[in-house]
Amino acid sequence: MRNLTTFGRAGLLGLALAALASCGAVSGPLDSSLRPPARAEKMDENMRPRPNAGFSNWVAGYRPRALSAGVSGATFDRAFASAGYIPGVIEKDRNQAEFTKTLGEYLSTAASDTRVETGRAMLSQYSSLLSEIEARYGVDRQTVLAVWGMESNFGKRRGDVPVVSALATLAYEGRRGRFFEQQLTSALKILQNGDVSPENMKGSWAGAMGHTQFIPTSYEAYAADFRGDGRRDIWSDDPTDGLASTAKYLSSFGWRRGQPWGVEVVLPAGFNYGLAGGTKKSAAEWQALGVQAATGGRIGDFGAAEILVPEGAQGAAFMTFKNFDVIKRYNAADAYAIGVGHLGDRIAGAGPFRTPMATGRALNRAERSEVQRRLTALGFDTGGADGIIGPNTTAAIRRYQQVNGLPVDGFASELLLKRLR
Repeated sequence: MRNLTTFGRAGLLGLALAALASCGAVSGPLDSSLRPPARAEKMDENMRPRPNAGFSNWVAGYRPRALSAGVSGATFDRAFASAGYIPGVIEKDRNQAEFTKTLGEYLSTAASDTRVETGRAMLSQYSSLLSEIEARYGVDRQTVLAVWGMESNFGKRRGDVPVVSALATLAYEGRRGRFFEQQLTSALKILQNGDVSPENMKGSWAGAMGHTQFIPTSYEAYAADFRGDGRRDIWSDDPTDGLASTAKYLSSFGWRRGQPWGVEVVLPAGFNYGLAGGTKKSAAEWQALGVQAATGGRIGDFGAAEILVPEGAQGAAFMTFKNFDVIKRYNAADAYAIGVGHLGDRIAGAGPFRTPMATGRALNRAERSEVQRRLTALGFDTGGADGIIGPNTTAAIRRYQQVNGLPVDGFASELLLKRLR
């Protein structure tokens, strides 16, 4: 079982888009009536490139490394002709907020009524395109749309930061220099391939690009030229290649056609929470233990399944399948995968979850650290007090709960902290 307290984008893999046909086998740009809404971003002045002597020296030193990796001198020089140091990128990297939302709070945005309504409109608007994508890659249309909705709000927020400048700034700063230099080299190769111009290669402050937010290395590996026009254009208003690339990415990691990501379930009284988050059984085996679908009826045989209780015994429970893990290749947070799965289900016509979300709030890192200290002081050693709920802390919580006659879910809740105090 994992503690859902952070929903950041560390490890984000991203995806892509393009510019030719939309709802049929037509060529040329999309008709304006079929385009997603225009982006509403306005770049902060602190996010604009500016001269910096140390940065310029780093770029000069990086140039031979880029050329030895296969980037041409002409490509490099054109890309850096207008590039510069972006101080706002460093500020964002050093001051990333810790997101401490409950699952209910997270889903209230991820699968809001407005987002569901927009997703259903996009389902109708891009019906023919989505049929083609589904036929080629075997990934259902509502999941593709859900990723689009989660990553850029259906194209409204694709990012407006110059990617070469952002990645070069992060590589120069050095905290994760090797990773961002790798991304920068991939970005230069994308430019060299002619998929986009340096002026139009824009994205997030961390270099994620397009409708479904690919980082450059993921773009190189998985982006799709769906219409075969020789370009994988994930930056334009036409989402064709982006949606196709999302499907291609998920398919590449083993998406199973016709299998749900998961189903909401009701657990029986006395359920052994030690089985949650790791134990794999068939749906029939789980149902033999008293696990039931929240909607009633039997759960079909969709292969090996796990029970996930993201907010412990007080919240909703899910039976998840292989496709849940595939979604997590996009973003490793359980909340993200639940959000994509649930948004997709809602777009396809399903209603909200039936189980009320847990009350209370998520603990921040200082409070999680306090839980660890107090447990250890009581003889339930957590192996440290770093505020990260890992296997040792989960095991200590479970021992404490068992001794005190509580549901043994291993969840670091607000109620647990109050009890420990």
